[in-house]
Amino acid sequence: MRHIVVVERELELRLILSPQCVIPVPARLAYRTDDPYAVHIVFHVDSEHPVHWTFARELLVEGVFRPCGEGDVRVWPSKAFGRSMVLLTLSAPAGEALLEASAALVSAWLERTLRLVPPGSEGEQLGIDDELAGLLAQ
Repeated sequence: MRHIVVVERELELRLILSPQCVIPVPARLAYRTDDPYAVHIVFHVDSEHPVHWTFARELLVEGVFRPCGEGDVRVWPSKAFGRSMVLLTLSAPAGEALLEASAALVSAWLERTLRLVPPGSEGEQLGIDDELAGLLAQ
């Protein structure tokens, strides 16, 4: 059985409702070695109804440097008052949310996940080859 490692980071995102209206949103970023292709974000961490989103880690990694994504999740870099930010748009049937996070905090967390599971080695974490070998040996 494989050892599961979780890399988490609590941070405050900013929900942008308009240029004049921004609401702080506590969130937790999580990466799990048993789900190596994905990142998980939980919003409203301390509320009775936290909101969970899961999407490709590669999308967040690329979005720190250039606009990417289509459909439900889009990510792109930005500058606000001289600070590097990462903007994230999440779309669901109930509506759309534009969120802003510190690029430095997101990048530092992503670096920890990339050191743990380098890009291209995600499949090794899943043990698919081991499982397949076991099935074929039977």
